Amino acid sequence: MLSTIAGAAGMFAGTNIDDIIVLTTLFLASAGGSPRPWHIVLGQYLGFSALIGLSVVAALGLAIIPDEWVGLLGAVPLAIGLLGLVRALRRKDEGERKSAFAGIGLAGIIGITVSNGADNIAVYAPVFRTMAPPETVLTILVFLVLVAVWCVLGRLIGTHKKVSDTLKSVEHWLVPSVFIGLGLIILLSSGSLARLIGLTA
Repeated sequence: MLSTIAGAAGMFAGTNIDDIIVLTTLFLASAGGSPRPWHIVLGQYLGFSALIGLSVVAALGLAIIPDEWVGLLGAVPLAIGLLGLVRALRRKDEGERKSAFAGIGLAGIIGITVSNGADNIAVYAPVFRTMAPPETVLTILVFLVLVAVWCVLGRLIGTHKKVSDTLKSVEHWLVPSVFIGLGLIILLSSGSLARLIGLTA
């Protein structure tokens, strides 16, 4: 149980580091009156719940793939991380982007949450596929608790502009590195990559 909780917390943190940037920006914008804080929190929960639902559906759809090959889906977050790293290197000299979140409501927050976390499905689906139902439920509960923690952190960071700027400066390389790490862990721990190498050797 404790290992499932720890694993869920690590997976959530690894796949949602960039969401802290979004939340920070949203709470900074909310200081001007829009969006409202409750829009941000509820939008995060509704959007993230949609991502979890899509991940579970995708995991159920993986039943046609033999268990010994499910781990090859780790190539998806690995590819996302590598592409993100290449893009980060190309954009390292770009200036700070101006916030575009002012003036949006609940529907806009949900849309931002889903679009910002769409790549999470590539990580969650293969993990859910290998979990027993009780572990999946526990993992989802941990995720929902950590959404609240993320909102609190975003609120706190959003009141400290200097901290926010520092986080933005490392997000471009930190997030791709996390995806690369997750992809490698899925590929190596599942044994699927070793089986594939064995077949081609």
